[in-house]
Amino acid sequence: MDYDFHTILFAFLLTLFAGLATGVGSTIAFFAKRTNTKFLTISLGFSAGVMIYVAFVEIFVKGREVLVESMGDRQGWWVAVLAFFAGIALIAIIDRLIPAQENPHEARKIEGGEEEEKSGRLMRMGTMTALAIGIHNFPEGLATFTAALADPQIGIAIAVAVAIHNIPEGIAVSVPIYYATGSKRKAFKLSFLSGLAEPVGALVGYLILMPLMTESLMGILFSFVAGIMVFISLDELLPAAEKYGEHHLSIYGLVSGMGIMALSLLLFK
Repeated sequence: MDYDFHTILFAFLLTLFAGLATGVGSTIAFFAKRTNTKFLTISLGFSAGVMIYVAFVEIFVKGREVLVESMGDRQGWWVAVLAFFAGIALIAIIDRLIPAQENPHEARKIEGGEEEEKSGRLMRMGTMTALAIGIHNFPEGLATFTAALADPQIGIAIAVAVAIHNIPEGIAVSVPIYYATGSKRKAFKLSFLSGLAEPVGALVGYLILMPLMTESLMGILFSFVAGIMVFISLDELLPAAEKYGEHHLSIYGLVSGMGIMALSLLLFK
C-alpha cells in the first residue's frame, strides 16, 4: 500500500508529539505538591475511553474488513482475532519482563520519591524507569503511527490519548532523579529522551514494514494495534487513574472519552 509523503510525515509528527508528552510530565513533577490529582484521574480515564472506543469501533473493524476482503469471511475473522490477541500478548510480555519497581505502569503516588533516603537508589529507580518507558513506548509509537496512516482524524485522537498517558510516565522518571541529583535539568532531560522511543518505534515500523506492506499485512497490523491499545487502557491507564484519585472520577473520564470520541466520529464522517 502506498501513502504520500505528507500523510507519512503527519503520522510521524503526531507520534513525536505523543512521545514528547513525557516532558510535560517532567515539568509537572517539579510542582508535584500542587498537582491536581483529580484532573489527572479524569484525564487518564478520558484517555482510556478514547483508546478503548477507537480500538474496538474503528481500528479493529478496519483490520477485520481488510482481512475479510483479502482472505475471505471465515479466515479473515480468524486472522483478525488472532492478531488482536497477539498485540495484547506482546505488550503483556513486555510488562512481565520489567520488574515492578522500575515499571512505569505499576502506578505509584506522584510524591513517592520524597520518602526515599538514598540518592543512589533513587537515581537507579529513575534511570530504570526511563529505560522501561522507552521499551513500552516503542510499540505504542507503532500503534499511533499506524492509526494515523489509517485515518488522520483517528490518528489525532490516539496521539492525544497517548500523550495524556505519557504525562504520568514523565513524572515517574523525573521525581526520583530530581530528588537524587537536585537537578531539574537532568530530570527533565532523561524524561524527555525516554519519550523519543515513541517516534523511533514509528520510524522502525515504517522502515521495516512499509516496504513489505500488503492489504493483508495492513489488516493484521490494524488488529494487532487494537490489541495493544486495549491492553494499555485496561492495564495501565485505568489503574493509574484510580491510584491518583477516586474510582468514580476515572470511570466518568472513561465514559466521557468514549462519548466525545463517538460524537467526533459521527460529526466528521
